[in-house]
Amino acid sequence: MPGRLTPRRPRHNLRSARHPGRLRTAALGTALLTVLVPTLSACGGDASSAGGSATLKWTSSYFPTHWDPVVSGSGAQFRELSLVYASLTRTDANGKAVPDLAKSWEYNAKGDRITFHLRPNLKFSDGEPVDAAAVKVAIERAQKQKNSALFGDLTSIKSVDANGLDAVLHLSQADFQIPQLLGERVLQIASPKAAKSPAKLDQSPVGAGPFTVTQLVPGTKVLLKKNPDYWDAKDIHIDNVELTSAPDASTVVSGLQTGVYNFADIKPSQAEAAKKAGLDVFVQPGFNANNLSLNVNKAPFNNDKVVNAVRYAINRQEFVDKLTFGYGSATNQPFPKGYVAYDPQSANDYAYDPAKSKQLLSEAGYQAGQIKLNLVIPAEDPQAEIVQAQLAKVGITVTIKIDKNWATPFFAKDLTFSLYGTTGRDSAAQTLTAHFGPNGPLNLSTPYEPAGFEAAIAKVRQTPLDSPDYAKVLQAATRAGLQSKALVFTYSPPNLIAKSKSISALPKNPAHIDWSGVTISGSN
Repeated sequence: MPGRLTPRRPRHNLRSARHPGRLRTAALGTALLTVLVPTLSACGGDASSAGGSATLKWTSSYFPTHWDPVVSGSGAQFRELSLVYASLTRTDANGKAVPDLAKSWEYNAKGDRITFHLRPNLKFSDGEPVDAAAVKVAIERAQKQKNSALFGDLTSIKSVDANGLDAVLHLSQADFQIPQLLGERVLQIASPKAAKSPAKLDQSPVGAGPFTVTQLVPGTKVLLKKNPDYWDAKDIHIDNVELTSAPDASTVVSGLQTGVYNFADIKPSQAEAAKKAGLDVFVQPGFNANNLSLNVNKAPFNNDKVVNAVRYAINRQEFVDKLTFGYGSATNQPFPKGYVAYDPQSANDYAYDPAKSKQLLSEAGYQAGQIKLNLVIPAEDPQAEIVQAQLAKVGITVTIKIDKNWATPFFAKDLTFSLYGTTGRDSAAQTLTAHFGPNGPLNLSTPYEPAGFEAAIAKVRQTPLDSPDYAKVLQAATRAGLQSKALVFTYSPPNLIAKSKSISALPKNPAHIDWSGVTISGSN
């Protein structure tokens, strides 16, 4: 099961059934050690008072609940954790895997063994060497640690041999997706010495990334400084980072305007106010996709005509207009248009047609008002109200039910009807498997999978990423997955950012926030 859940307002990300989401809470717990830090300056400007050094003041609605990357998983918080941790690979502006801690890699002829060659003379912030043994520990911990949120992502890896700076991964199948997979989302590598105490690592992170933690208040704020030993330190021009948990959404723009913060993710409803305040507002590329989840093992969705009726009843553009203020985009698949895995042949499937929806319900033997559904969600969500209204127009009555423990029945596949959204994966095959595979965490209809999907996704894994046939093979797998009766995709929410104009443009790496080359003017 390659996915985990952390709901945002209102978007959701893959995380764990055992960790059903932040929902704007910081799960501190009595065992967490609070380290006091000085109050952040509330005065205007972007340079810190410490000698005019370049300081990033980032307030995040995804502030990490956990700083152990194995526990945090691959939800949206990986962006914040990547301040501290580096990975074998990272993602470039084209969405491709490029070197990070690993300078290169190669497969054997069969594609069932890959060797990563690490950069020499690197060390973690506690002085421990960054070597193949550290990679082996990171993978095995992600696979075996009881509270791991990543074990389902690494099922292709049978074992790891550590030979100095060479990490040799033995795979259970030919899988050319591994370099895409083992980037910032799934394998942020911690010091093996620090990881011997996962609970301590969770509050005192030790990595080999661009910054090191100097002070941390769990769930509230973290202070970091530039790591001079980071392999690409020459391209990091930020000296200090003040990362805080975002306050009420209505105060973020004013905090940015006065200089309390200089970087923040914002809601689409705040975009115009941020622009009027003179801030730089932009959409960072991503793989976000929201959907309706149907359980075809339960009535009425065990009737194909009812499933198709729901498909035709959904007006995707209404989600974009009402929830994203035009910043998002409508989609009927788990990828944005233009991405390599997006299937143009499926672009117009199940277009909005309420008349056809009503006809299908009639053919299925249902009169208006006879189908009554409970739409179960973890918290108030305007998406649910749109779904309720759209289905009411075709004669389906929807009652919205809020279950704070929603994750338990969802991942147990006990629900009939729900909502879900993800930030996707750097590996498109992993995204497809999570949605359409027989054991996919986002497949509410487990063990159901669409005919032909298993063979199509196997072919993707067997196809090298640089093959001229890769795009065609990948899109065929998307097309096969979209035959699934378990999901109805609606729209792609934006990764909307507001920042001070003194911060230079960010690399447009999809779904990632990369600080390489970024400068803050007015600072030394």
